[in-house]
Amino acid sequence: MRKGNTKSAKSKGVLATASDRVVVGLDVHKKQIHAAVRVNGQDVGTHVLPARPAAVERFLSPYRVGLTHVVYEAGPTGYGLARHLRSAGVPVDVIAPSKTPQVPGDAAKSDRLDCRDLARLDEAHLLRPVAVPTEEEEADRQVIRLRDQAVDSRRRVRQRIKSFLLMHGLKEPAGLEHWSAAGVAALETMEVRSPRLRFCLDVLLEELANADEMIAKVEHEMKEMAREERHAAAVEALTAHVGVGRTTALAVRMEMYEPRRFSNERQVSAMLGLAPRVRQSGERRHEGPLLKAGRGRLRSMLVEAAWVWIQHDSAARKVYQRLVHNTGSAQKAIVGMARRLGLDLWRSLVKMPAAA
Repeated sequence: MRKGNTKSAKSKGVLATASDRVVVGLDVHKKQIHAAVRVNGQDVGTHVLPARPAAVERFLSPYRVGLTHVVYEAGPTGYGLARHLRSAGVPVDVIAPSKTPQVPGDAAKSDRLDCRDLARLDEAHLLRPVAVPTEEEEADRQVIRLRDQAVDSRRRVRQRIKSFLLMHGLKEPAGLEHWSAAGVAALETMEVRSPRLRFCLDVLLEELANADEMIAKVEHEMKEMAREERHAAAVEALTAHVGVGRTTALAVRMEMYEPRRFSNERQVSAMLGLAPRVRQSGERRHEGPLLKAGRGRLRSMLVEAAWVWIQHDSAARKVYQRLVHNTGSAQKAIVGMARRLGLDLWRSLVKMPAAA
């Protein structure tokens, strides 16, 4: 490592040589980015940068000859920074925050310390990267997640309507248990003792109608996506599995992009949030609750699809019944079937040509 006074490195006057090993940790936020630089195992300083990919690229330029790795945690700012740096030839990875080792105790925490810790942990090979989607993959996945958000919004407004009826002593009309069209229509004409309460119920029903409209609009877009050449073959292969419809197939397709990045079934199960927490000591092995990583909505979809699977496939039903007998729990058994279903779908994607 040698020192210089170039304009791009004047804050520390440090330039890396080919014999140096430079690691940079970034703590990325909406308005600014904190960067920590380590050269040959030594901290050489932290910096505050504008939250612009081009600014980060310029900051890294004095270290490019010896730069071995740049890391930052996945978060609300997305993957645009990683894609920009990779396009510029910078070796960068996005790290799974849930897998980042934590120091026990009430240690001090700040953006400056966080980026420095990332650089140190990366040097020790203790960080686990996530796959960075392309812009197209991220846009497709956003459509699926938009539907998830709309479904969650509808669920919450339905709960608020039922809470409203309970609070004010109003009887739920027939059909509301499953939110049939007749049940919702009955709410619109229900006699309410106060004009103010009628107003409140009407606003809630309007919110419900908006959520339904949003879901319908997003599902129409998903239908169009399923017909596109780059998705059609995968959706056809996934929906060939008993219990899997177009919505579940698209969710698996979009969330499990680059399926070959998983080297074994355990990794797939963990990504789906369907892998049990295993504790083993000597000859004793105990499987605890699910790790629940990944997307919770995708996990729920697979569980729902697993129920349909065992209803229409006698072989799957026998496996489910065996799991119920072994575990003594229908809930654990259906989760086991959902895990099998997820792995079946992953294998279907892996068998497809790489371009699919």
